[in-house]
Amino acid sequence: MNLSSLKKILETANHLTIQLPNGSPVPAHFHITEIGLLSKHFIDCGGTVREEKVATLQLWTADDVEHRLSPTKLHSIITMYEKKISQDDLELEVEYQSETIGKYGLAINGDQLQLLSTQTNCLAQDQCGIPTEKIKMNLSELGTARASCCTPGGGCC
Repeated sequence: MNLSSLKKILETANHLTIQLPNGSPVPAHFHITEIGLLSKHFIDCGGTVREEKVATLQLWTADDVEHRLSPTKLHSIITMYEKKISQDDLELEVEYQSETIGKYGLAINGDQLQLLSTQTNCLAQDQCGIPTEKIKMNLSELGTARASCCTPGGGCC
């Protein structure tokens, strides 16, 4: 989800509910401790130089169980970020404390925000010797597939 999508959701939301990937809720008394611009300039294992930018939201819970962040307040925090840091409509990455700081994507699920698990990946699989996944096909299907693309006199072979 990008910043503009989140702002649009906040404009009509009555309350904020956030769910972790395992289905459990983020405690309702969470705080947004920061919103920032994360810029990553790196080289992958295949030697390609890459750049990546995301907007980050950091969620935090404390002992003030009466605290509730309203959709209007979060909208104003995002607007302040856009005025002072970046007006780019970037993808959002959410940081939340579990055993360690977790990084999550964000989506809408009904009337609540859903944190999405993120995964690492090799960006240069073709240069690292990682085998590509082969398409599994029955031998009986192979004759049908070949017949549909090549016919005698069709000029494809």
